[in-house]
Amino acid sequence: MDIHELLNKVKNGEMEIDAAEKLLKQLPYEDLGFAKLDHHRKLRSGFEEVVYCSGKSTEHLVRIFQSFNEKSLNVLGTRATREQFNAIKAVIPEAKYDELSRIIKIVRSETEKIGCIAVCTGGTSDIPVAEEAAQAADFFGSNVMRVYDVGVAGIHRLLSKIDEINRANCIIAVAGMEGALPSVIAGMVDKPVIAVPTSVGYGSNFAGLSALLTMLNSCAEGISVVNIDNGFGAGYLGTQINRLAVGKNE
Repeated sequence: MDIHELLNKVKNGEMEIDAAEKLLKQLPYEDLGFAKLDHHRKLRSGFEEVVYCSGKSTEHLVRIFQSFNEKSLNVLGTRATREQFNAIKAVIPEAKYDELSRIIKIVRSETEKIGCIAVCTGGTSDIPVAEEAAQAADFFGSNVMRVYDVGVAGIHRLLSKIDEINRANCIIAVAGMEGALPSVIAGMVDKPVIAVPTSVGYGSNFAGLSALLTMLNSCAEGISVVNIDNGFGAGYLGTQINRLAVGKNE
């Protein structure tokens, strides 16, 4: 329940002051002992809470998801294993899991989809990171256009899609190896490009460092760069840009 709904319930006599006070005591977070859960993140930032699942114990993760679920909040879990998902689904049947992106979603209220973000990859090996970006952007309310396997090794594939890509409000370009895709796209469109280096590549790609350095050193304008394999960060930033673009056009 958000703060406006709570205050309206008190005003309309649908909730006792004592009950409202109990809920307000959880502001600005709920302390579970091992975790402090931010139930009002969307009120401040406009985005629901996100749980990074990797490294968390199954017991802790289940309790975190239960807490959000009890308050009917949408929640996104990233870098989750199938085993973690199975434990969560056992107590929250509505939970959904995407194997490719390793994302768990619990959606209690649908978010209106607006604008458009194009998510592009150099190759098919980059798709898991791209799907993390696409799934996050979709969860936060962006329409997502997927344009996969359009890397510079066969640049005619990209050229055939460039007009379609340029209709998006921003472009997320995901690539490993030498990481050239964002530079090429940025030189051909009038929209901001979010570059995502991946750890895909042979030998001296240094687990994505070569792609990261290429993207940071791009001579094409209008590129921002997130960290290696950080599809979630790209999806979040892309949604912020998309929201601003939609607002400007309205």
